[in-house]
Amino acid sequence: MKTFLKNNKPLLAGLLFLFFGCTTSDGEPSPSEEASSERQTEVVEPFSAALFEEEEIIEPESSAGPEPDPETLHENITASRSNAITRAVEQGSDAVVSIVVTTPIQRYRSPHDDFFQFFFGGRLPRENVNMGSGFIISEDGLVITNQHVVGNNPGEIELYTPSGESFEAELLGSDELTDLALLRILSDNTFPFLNLADSDDIIVGEWAIALGNPFGLFDDGQPTVTVGVISAKNRDFRPDPNNPRVYIDMIQTDAAINRGNSGGPLLNSRGEVIGINTFIFTGGTSAGFVGLGFAIPSNRVDRIISQLLTTGSVKLDYDMGMEFTSMTEQLIYRYQLPYERGLLITSVNQDGPAFESGIMPGDVVIRIGDERVISEMHAWAVLREYEEGDTMLVELIRDGELYRTEITLRHRIEASGQ
Repeated sequence: MKTFLKNNKPLLAGLLFLFFGCTTSDGEPSPSEEASSERQTEVVEPFSAALFEEEEIIEPESSAGPEPDPETLHENITASRSNAITRAVEQGSDAVVSIVVTTPIQRYRSPHDDFFQFFFGGRLPRENVNMGSGFIISEDGLVITNQHVVGNNPGEIELYTPSGESFEAELLGSDELTDLALLRILSDNTFPFLNLADSDDIIVGEWAIALGNPFGLFDDGQPTVTVGVISAKNRDFRPDPNNPRVYIDMIQTDAAINRGNSGGPLLNSRGEVIGINTFIFTGGTSAGFVGLGFAIPSNRVDRIISQLLTTGSVKLDYDMGMEFTSMTEQLIYRYQLPYERGLLITSVNQDGPAFESGIMPGDVVIRIGDERVISEMHAWAVLREYEEGDTMLVELIRDGELYRTEITLRHRIEASGQ
């Protein structure tokens, strides 16, 4: 071993150099170490943005295109706000009118008049003012509204349009039973008008738009708009002995209807009239709207208005050839009749269609068509749904037995003698 170390001193020195670093005997870095240090200095030199100040920076191109100018952006936002409802309102609003009816009050002089004359200067109410809504159905100014808006003997009728104009109007005809009235604007102007849709085609759940003049808020020139849906259809209301009107096949909606909306149109999303806003049902909870509004369907309106335009009143263009009255407890006890609400047949024309169908005096009619009739008033409302040439199904009770028969409706034939 000593011989190996002695004879290999150069090899041993090289190994020690590898293990303990390349330093000189005085501790200074070797030339190779200095070169390595210089290379490390170049790599770790701090980054400076100043190195790129004079270089051109190329921005990536945007795929979205140029930004729209403010005017175009405003137009796009405005267009996005338009929908079926706003278009229907825009189409229908110009044809809606506010109706103000002034009727003189019939008063009889009494000793109290001198008392009021002395203390209140004679300022007693001398006229009644009623307000409601309506809408134009022809360019020459035909207007539809409710009969209860104009009353039985209206005095002055004045209409106000959304454009701010006012016109006098005349009553062409009214029907208290169906609560419909037809007016004509006394002007040679051409007016915007609304079209009647097929109310049999309405869908429960579709949009319903009510236009009108609630609480007389029409002064600003525009009708009030409320929106809801068709809640139900074919709603019937039993006749009220204190109310001469009968409402059957009504459209129910939750579009808000309030005092003054009566006579205004109920529109679909196409801007067509599907009904006339007529009344609300509060259920005794309040005097305001609670989500139950009702409109007369447009198909019934069309039939009644056609007759009012022709004759000024509603008359059946056929005769069943029989007379009837409402069943009462007095009639039931007197003639030992079945205890059923309906129509007691009091007479039958031997030359009429009812006689040909087998109907006789003393029969009790309880159903006409699909409608369960409960009074004479109700029956006349149902009969107005039929026309000459129709076949009408009648259900009646005779001697405790239930019978069904059909009546073919035709013009009145006078009796030859009975």
